[in-house]
Amino acid sequence: MHLSDNPATPAATTVSEWIRRAPKAVLHDHLDGGLRPATIVELARECGYTALPTEDPAELAVWFRDAADSGSLERYLETFAHTCAVMQTREALARIAAECAEDLAADGVVYAEIRYAPEQHLEGGLTLDEVVEAVNDGFREGERRAGGRITVRTLLTGMRHTDRSLEIAELTVAHRDNGVAGFDIAGGEIGNPPARHLAAFQHLKRENCHFTIHAGEAVGAESIHEAVQVCGTERIGHGVRITDDIAEDGTLGRLASYVRDNRIALEVCPTSNLQTGAAKDYASHPIDELRRLGFRITLNTDNRLVSGTTMSEEFQHMVDAFGYGPEVFEEFTVAALEAAFLPLPERQRLVDEVVRPGYAAL
Repeated sequence: MHLSDNPATPAATTVSEWIRRAPKAVLHDHLDGGLRPATIVELARECGYTALPTEDPAELAVWFRDAADSGSLERYLETFAHTCAVMQTREALARIAAECAEDLAADGVVYAEIRYAPEQHLEGGLTLDEVVEAVNDGFREGERRAGGRITVRTLLTGMRHTDRSLEIAELTVAHRDNGVAGFDIAGGEIGNPPARHLAAFQHLKRENCHFTIHAGEAVGAESIHEAVQVCGTERIGHGVRITDDIAEDGTLGRLASYVRDNRIALEVCPTSNLQTGAAKDYASHPIDELRRLGFRITLNTDNRLVSGTTMSEEFQHMVDAFGYGPEVFEEFTVAALEAAFLPLPERQRLVDEVVRPGYAAL
């Protein structure tokens, strides 16, 4: 499965028409992991970046997918050097954000929270505030081009291996009335526990600001415990290693029970999990077990270019692996909107006026 130049259009996977039409919500999608290959090539030429493995967009899409199919989170993350290299100007960031919104809307996504790390886009002389403003402007333009069919908000990401998380948390608070919905911590989990950034999370809590934490992807349940009980996260990015606290007979341990019973949403990204070694294949991915055990599950892409996927393709994989029908995807979509970092009236409007009628029409 590889992408064409427009990641919103599956190239090899046959996606059922009802899946394409189904309203979707994505909470875990990285801006620097979802560029159009043709855009990368054009921007690389404009800025003089010569390290791309190929300048053929179709070949580049294949290269990203193949490079990510390593079974290692660390190797997976290396692919982002190429995308970030062409995301260093206001014009590039605005263009990429606008195209992201267009591509998601074309795939039936009605609400998206797109995350990125502002500190990774400063090499061209932009300030952190200018990065945020450029991305927000791009998303507003993308919403306009999509005819208002999609609402996009951003999550500002602090990197686990750097010391700027508090600064990014402050940036999140400063821009939360301008399209920024919350904060995230990302990057290699091993050796970089979430509590290292506790000051950032405490600041966000004092300011009544939302945040999620990548946890339980490369590191086990102890990472999830720290994210939940020490840092106080509202959602968990990936979180599939919560199964470490679930017995073979389905009995939940204390942590798993706490996460389930408190409705802490898991931002599950099946294709990405296969690439980083968090799961072996779709049929044995823990998403189905977690759903049956009552966890709040949301389905996500993680990185559309790097993982060679779309929301429609993630839906299709779940149909093929578990026989899911529209009622399950409606459940996932409503769960995502219930966990979205939006004011309650906006979440309710999307569920009542967009998602429920959309699935009823299927």
